[in-house]
Amino acid sequence: MNGINQSAYVNSIASEYQNTRSYGAKDERVKKQPAASEKEKLNDVKGRTIGEPKLSDKALKYYEQLKKKYSNMEFVLVSPDKKAEVERNKGMYASNKELLVLIDSDKIERMAEDEEYRKKYEGILSNATSQVEMMKRQLGTNANQVSSIGMSFDDHGNASFFAVVDKSLATQRERIAAKREENREAKRAEAKKAEKEGEAEKLDKSHKVTVTAKSWDELLRKIDKVVMSDGADSMMTKGERNIGQNFDFSL
Repeated sequence: MNGINQSAYVNSIASEYQNTRSYGAKDERVKKQPAASEKEKLNDVKGRTIGEPKLSDKALKYYEQLKKKYSNMEFVLVSPDKKAEVERNKGMYASNKELLVLIDSDKIERMAEDEEYRKKYEGILSNATSQVEMMKRQLGTNANQVSSIGMSFDDHGNASFFAVVDKSLATQRERIAAKREENREAKRAEAKKAEKEGEAEKLDKSHKVTVTAKSWDELLRKIDKVVMSDGADSMMTKGERNIGQNFDFSL
């Protein structure tokens, strides 16, 4: 091989090596970019939410199924940045359904992906239905004073429970029952009187008290203690009394 041909051969090998390195670097850059499937769209959620929680397609589908499965419960989905705030003030989120469930979007995402994780949480929810019914039976007529019952979960999978007790409900129901027994003329007179009294009642302090517990048994004991004690407010901290007196049950 003469000098000219040898030089051309060396230049050709060097050029090919450089091209190979260039393509390799390009491949590495492509590998580092997320695949199109990894850029999954996050969806807004219908129903009651706190903050701005988002769910993937799979998690959203599962969440809708979960709400149908436990239709006696009202689920409130919480965004991750609002978890601590909601935990501090969970008694504020009342519901007309049998049980209120506060749960964050991160847990729903994992429940949609992890079968064992899903079974654990659904087991807690299934047990809650029977526990609420049992608690109502044990409270008897006093159950009428419990305006809302709820539960939430911490990041370790532990459930906690809360209830809003309205001591004024018993008095209200007795008043309604008495009015039904009155004759029409007395009802008209009572209605006018009640209308005037109603304006004054708006100025009264609320009789709502929030109790929290780590178990259903503990919750039952605390509810019973509030219902049976005229001085129930003295058992609560100042913060708990303030929360109980500022509930918005129109939520």
